[in-house]
Amino acid sequence: MIIKTYCARMDHGGCGLRVEVEDGKIVKVEGDPDSPLNRGTICAKGIAQVERLNHPDRLRHPLKRMGERGDGKWEHISWEEALTTISQRILQADRRSVAFAQGTPKGLELYMMIRLANLLKVPTVITPGAICHMPRETAAMITCGFFPVPDYDHPPALVLAWGSNLFQTNEEGIIGSQLRRVLDRGAKLMVIDPRRTQLSSRADLWIQPRPGTDLALALGMLKVIVEDGLYDRAFVDQWTVGFPELQEHLKGYSLKALAEITWVPEEKIVEAARLYVRTQPACIQWGNAIEHNIHSVQTARALMILKTISGNLDSPGGNVNRPSPPTLRPGDFVQSKGFPEKREQLLAPEFRLAAMMGFTPSQTVVKAILSGKPYPIRMMYIQGGNPLLSYANATETYLALKKLDFLAVAEIFLTPTAQLADIVLPTATNFEFDDMGHYGMPHGFLLARPKVVDPPGECRPDLLILNELGKKCGLEKSFWPDLRSCLDEVLKPAGLDYEGFKRAGILKGNWKYKSYERNGFGTPSKKVEIFCSRLKDWGYDPLPTYREEFSLPDSDPHRMDNYPLILTSAKDPCYFHSAYRNLPSLRKLSPDPIVLIHPQTAGEMGVGEGDWVLIETRQGTIRQKAALNSDLDPRVVVAAYGWWFPERKDLELSGWKESNVNILTENDPPYEPTIGSTNLRAIPCRIYRE
Repeated sequence: MIIKTYCARMDHGGCGLRVEVEDGKIVKVEGDPDSPLNRGTICAKGIAQVERLNHPDRLRHPLKRMGERGDGKWEHISWEEALTTISQRILQADRRSVAFAQGTPKGLELYMMIRLANLLKVPTVITPGAICHMPRETAAMITCGFFPVPDYDHPPALVLAWGSNLFQTNEEGIIGSQLRRVLDRGAKLMVIDPRRTQLSSRADLWIQPRPGTDLALALGMLKVIVEDGLYDRAFVDQWTVGFPELQEHLKGYSLKALAEITWVPEEKIVEAARLYVRTQPACIQWGNAIEHNIHSVQTARALMILKTISGNLDSPGGNVNRPSPPTLRPGDFVQSKGFPEKREQLLAPEFRLAAMMGFTPSQTVVKAILSGKPYPIRMMYIQGGNPLLSYANATETYLALKKLDFLAVAEIFLTPTAQLADIVLPTATNFEFDDMGHYGMPHGFLLARPKVVDPPGECRPDLLILNELGKKCGLEKSFWPDLRSCLDEVLKPAGLDYEGFKRAGILKGNWKYKSYERNGFGTPSKKVEIFCSRLKDWGYDPLPTYREEFSLPDSDPHRMDNYPLILTSAKDPCYFHSAYRNLPSLRKLSPDPIVLIHPQTAGEMGVGEGDWVLIETRQGTIRQKAALNSDLDPRVVVAAYGWWFPERKDLELSGWKESNVNILTENDPPYEPTIGSTNLRAIPCRIYRE
């Protein structure tokens, strides 16, 4: 039997899949050629889903810790005992001492978690938002009122991929094969990336900036476009506010100085600006990499302004507005109106954009656990996340998790984080429950992900776990009798139930170009706010401003002498963050954590191809395997992210600190002032042979 569905739990993208089932088990997964998104293509992670579903190490029963945290001693318990224990802990606690934490959201489970937190009056919900997607989305919303996505349906003449590598890692709602089709039809390609990749190897122009200086590069391009008069005058005059202020602001930046900061020659900055603005239509494919530093929001704002003044905003082939289909409003789903005092109770209300989106940056929670300030966090519930591998400063995160009075983790496998829990809940994976993809995302569509097979043992979907936990906490009237009722309520405004949605497969909004011509832009001025009055009112920079002293690692001579290299990192195309290193087919493709080093640098350090090296920052030291790469700048090393060793039972917590790049990162100020991003790239380091 063949069942059609969509993927979005092995990666972000949402490829259409054909799933072959025999005797109640999935035996094969392949791309669906009828899917409008991927048209039959599929990645190695998608193919490996069968291994994950049937893996012998999958959690199948609720577990309770026996002995000390991390000792690996567990007792099987019932769901009744597990949910009763967790609910009693919550109900007996000061609600400000409780934190809910989400890893990368993959379906409705984040919204169900926020709903539960709001109804319980728990203000602290941790998401990866400060370093993943939200800097771009919030910057876009306060600039033009919507999140502009690349329009690959109307072929652009140029794609500018900035901090994005769709050939290896899909973005939210965008599939690499969509970009590939556009390029195959003849679109030009410009890539901004410190390392050469398969994508940048195909580029007409590859710009190789110093890690962490994307904002300076964007300001350089803006300076060229504005001062050479290359912008779309008609659009700027009619549909923007703040352009004169931008003109004056850019005079304060010297192109020569920006070239020195970014390591990009002046002539290349000029070439990049002119290629982008003169090749019409053009879209910017921006990626998560630009959000891993303390200029995240301002970088996204600068790229928004590039889209605007080039005339590519909401125009065919540019970056467009894709309204969502009619569904239950996310704000109504999460019951945000029922907790109006939440903002005043947040750990870090000074991060206005994070507060606006209702999440708390992870580092503020870690520090509150350890210091008790501004108030202590004593209990945490984590789903779909592995903070020991994904939070900055893993050592401090470890100390914080150990200090908690109570930790519950909902997971598929015993990750390093789950190994520290008091209660572990076994979760269902995709294919094992009815779900929908991209709800609440600004890409204008929903994907049906129907149940294909039953989950093993006592595994339950996160949605069901939270729904039942809400009832255990005395909130029966605010939750659903079953998951199908929940899904039907979400779809009701579209005039569908889940059965109808399954038949449709994909549900799109009302997509039109230049929608601003009818009602203006969704900002106070109804125009694109190049100069952002709201940021000014909140005490932030109203125009994108690069502060060199917070970005250059060699601003401290002592650090430059001790740590002469710049560390950045990259996601492995075989994995999704810290997941899937226990799947044999993927581990065979990528068996070791690899750090890329220029041959000249390696030679100076006595390092050869395949040597294990130590990477050291002032935070700590890890080991990874060297691969020599002559396309890198000799001053830059690129480490692998998300590594632990599920097969190593002899190492503490399955080797959480052996090769974990977040042992090397910092979670101390300065942070991005509006949303709380930490600096995960451009870190001073040194390397030496192990």
